[in-house]
Order: sequence, then C-alpha cells, then structure tokens
Amino acid sequence: MILRLTKCIREYIIPTILTLIFIIGEVIIECLIPFITAYLVNRIKAGAETKEIFLTGLILMTLAIVSLCCGGIAGFTCAKASAGFAKNLRHDVFNKIQTYSFENIDKFSSSSLVTRLTTDITNVQMSFMMVIRTAVRSPLMLVFSVIIAYIMGGPLATTFVIVIPVLAFGLIIIGKKALPSFKKVFKKYDKLNESIEENIRGMRVVKGFSRENYEKDKFAVAADDICKDFTRAERIVALNGPLMQVCLYFNMAFVLIVGSKLTISSKAADLDVGQISAMLTYGMQILMSLLMLSMIYVMITMSAESIKRLCEVLEEVPSLTNPDNPITEIADGSIEFENVSFKYSKKAKKFALSDINLNIKSGMTVGIIGGTGSSKSTLVQLISRLYDTTEGSVKVGGIDVREYDIESLRNSVAVVLQKNLLFSGTINENLRWGNENATNEEIIEACKLAQAHDFVSSFPEGYDTHIEQGGTNVSGGQKQRLCIARALLKKPKILILDDSTSAVDTKTDSLIRASFKSYIPETTKIIIAQRISSVEDADMIIVMDNGKIANIGTHDELLKTSEIYLDVYKQQTNGGDNNE
Repeated sequence: MILRLTKCIREYIIPTILTLIFIIGEVIIECLIPFITAYLVNRIKAGAETKEIFLTGLILMTLAIVSLCCGGIAGFTCAKASAGFAKNLRHDVFNKIQTYSFENIDKFSSSSLVTRLTTDITNVQMSFMMVIRTAVRSPLMLVFSVIIAYIMGGPLATTFVIVIPVLAFGLIIIGKKALPSFKKVFKKYDKLNESIEENIRGMRVVKGFSRENYEKDKFAVAADDICKDFTRAERIVALNGPLMQVCLYFNMAFVLIVGSKLTISSKAADLDVGQISAMLTYGMQILMSLLMLSMIYVMITMSAESIKRLCEVLEEVPSLTNPDNPITEIADGSIEFENVSFKYSKKAKKFALSDINLNIKSGMTVGIIGGTGSSKSTLVQLISRLYDTTEGSVKVGGIDVREYDIESLRNSVAVVLQKNLLFSGTINENLRWGNENATNEEIIEACKLAQAHDFVSSFPEGYDTHIEQGGTNVSGGQKQRLCIARALLKKPKILILDDSTSAVDTKTDSLIRASFKSYIPETTKIIIAQRISSVEDADMIIVMDNGKIANIGTHDELLKTSEIYLDVYKQQTNGGDNNE
C-alpha cells in the first residue's frame, strides 16, 4: 500500500530528497555542538586564552546558524513536498472515482468517499511529512547522540542502556493500546458525514416536518461516539508525557550523581564538568528523539487505516471498461434488447430485469409506464451503459453497446434523470454541460423548446443568473426544464426522460413533447412517466411490471389488452389524481 501511494510523489521527488539531505545536515551539526561546547568548558576551566575561547565560540555560532538554515530549508522543502504529495493523491483518488461505473459507486457510499478525499488524505499527508522529516531526524539523532555520548562519557553512558529500552517498550505498548480506538474512528467519520450530508440535502423536508431536534440528537450521538473513541485514544497517548518525564529525570539524576562522583574521585581525570554538561544535553536529545519516534508511531498507526481506505479506492477495478478497439461512431438511435436479464450484484438472488426483448427503431417516441419498483429506470440505464447486462445484449445502432467507446456512446445518449441536478454556477454554465461550444442563440432555442426561456428571462440577470449548489434557488419544475434544455443541446441520437416532467403541469408537458417532434425528429425519444397523458401519443408504450415487460402497444391497443395500463388510465381520468 505504501509503495502504491509513493507513486503520488512524482514531480515533488526533488523537494522530498532535499528535505532528507538538509535534515541529515541539521542532525550532524546538532550532535557536534554539545561535543564542542564540552571541549570549550574544559578549556575555559584549564585557563584557555581569550582568542581560543573567541574562535571556539565563533565556530559554535557558525554551526548554530548553519543548523538553523538547514532546519529552515528542510521545513520549507518538507511543506512543499507533503502538500504536493497530498495534491497528487487527492487528484488520483478523484480521477479514479470518475472512472467508476454505478456498480463501483454503489460499493462506496458518497459520505465515505468524501471522508477519504478529506480526512484520510490529510492524515496521510501528515504522516508523509513526519516520515520525511521527523522519522529521519529522530533515529539519526538517537544513533549519533548515543555514539558521541559513549565517546565522551564512557561508563556514564550506561544510563542509556537502562532508559532507552524502558522508554521504547513503554511507547510501543502505548501505541498498540491506542491503535484499536483510532481504527474505529474512521468508520464513524463516514457515518457522521452521512448524517451531515442527509441533513443538508433534506433540509426542506427536515423543516417541513419540524424534525430539527431529531436531527440534532442524531448528529450529537454520532459526534459523541467519535469524541469517546478519540478521548480513549488520547488518554492512552497522553501517557507518553509522564513516561518521558520519568526517564528524563532518571537520566539527569544518574548523570549528575554518578558523574559528580566520578569527577571528584578522579579529580577530573576520567570525567570533567564539560562532559557532564554534554551528557545532560545528549540525554535530552536521545529522550526527545524517542518521544518523537513514539509520536511518529502513533501518527503512522492512525494513518495506516487511512492508507488502507485510500488504496481501496485507487485499486478498485472499474466494472465497465472500453474494448481493445472501440467503435466511436454511432450510426443511428435504433435500440434492441436481446434476451436481457440484469441484477445489480453477482451475489443478488433476484434479477432486477428478466427476459427483456425490445426492438425500437430510430426516431421513434417510446413511452414506459409501470409502478414503483418495476425497474423502468434500470431498463434505460443499460442503453447508455451505466450498467452492463448480466445476460443477453443491448444494441444501439445495430451494435452491442459493449463494443462502443464509452464516452462516444454516452455523448450520443442524453439522459434527464428523475433526480435532476444542477451545479453551482450560472444558468449559461449549466446549460453548456450539454454542449460547451453552444452559441447563445442555440441556448435560447433549447430553452424555448424546453419551455424554460420565459422564466429565465424573468430573472434580473437572465441567463447569467447564479444557480446555488443543487439548484436550490429554482423550483422543481424550473430545474426539470433547464435539465431538458441541457439535454437538447447535445442533439443526441437517443433522448431519455426518466420521469423528468413530473414537476411541470400537463400543458407545459404537452408543449415540451410537441417541441421534440419539430426539433429532434430523428432522435429516438424514450419517456418514462407516471402520467398517461405524457406517453399516450407515443409510437410505442411499454408496460413494466416486476422487472418484466407486461405489455407493448399503442395507447388504444393497451386500453384493450393491458389490465395494468387500463387500471392506471381509469385512476387518472375518473376521479383519480391527474398529477400522478
């Protein structure tokens, strides 16, 4: 997993290497300074001349400045490398998600993907920064300090034989105890983000049913759950401090007591004041290095779960891929289903669609009627290859959709989904999703055909009116008409309206359908609807029931042959709900 993520360093490899070089330089100099300081103390005690003291002091000052420069440059290059690494990683994860089919997206919840793109990448970025800086600095400082301490202190350095294993063992135990709590947190972050996402998207429903307190309580439970896990983990990690203090003061006491005794007994022949001072400094450096290593251990432990979650996204294999030699030209909008059966998962026991056989000629208008859960939307999603069939084949223009280049196929099929979505930006920008090179005249014409021009013109800023995220500042009917206009700008060979006029009145619905005949007569039009009036003029009407085609025919034929169609018709024309 780590090797997979290192590929994201790419153009930031030079700042990464420079960080390592300057950190090594900083460590070497910091380890030399106490050594030279001890020499200076001993020379002063021995009665050194002012010139010698001045030169040694100048050397120390120069080393301190160089060490400061090394540290500063390392900090700069480290920040650049870690931020660049995170940028590349975020870019790779986001791009990978764009290659997913609906089947892949169904595997990850949207809230989980958001958490992985934000919290998980931030954790990995912090770990990367600590690895290239602290994880190099601390071991080097530890090794150099121990070596020089033995050179200078001799038997006095045996204190580290006691302190280092005790501190290292304690820090490892602390890290292992904290790990389970950190692992739990990330899954709970997904639930928290899911709660936030649902609340924001459904804010109108929440307020409409006065469920604010319920949502607050639900959010509080999720937040408290995360807080408890973090508190439990932080309590364990907080033991680093007391353990560090115990080892630090033991080292100081040992050095001062044993060092003073050796100095006095040998009359400074074996050990002098300078060496004792250096031993205290090296002791501090060694213990701080161990403490930093424990922090790195905890951080890497935390980010290990994040790395795993990010690699799951990066290594997910898209279930839909282009063939080796894809066809890029779609001849026409004819559609053929041959013995098609489909289920969303290989593990699913029941097929969502069964034994579908259809033959739709290019330019036809086809209506699809059926109850909730009859798989109307599933049927049309196979046309643009949002899913692949489990059995059988779907052909567009006489060729199996699996032989087409996916982008070319989807550019020839415009879909206006049941859940219409507008993006933040101007109306113009949203409409140009259909055709980025569309002229203003083409945009206005498409809006007139979709019965959207009048209400857009009524806005003070017209087509430059800003649309809020999700299109929250326009009504449901206005949103639907803008999405239809966007689809018309593609001038597709196949146009699919998935219950896309449910929020407009029957007159507007009729005008939109009439415009299709004049504007895109050669385009195959598939209209999924709940209202009989939306499909009664279609060349062919398909009645779906429980994932199967119950009946096919024209409006008049189905009134005679289809009980389902007749029942819906009676409900909508004889005192039923005309807006269904």
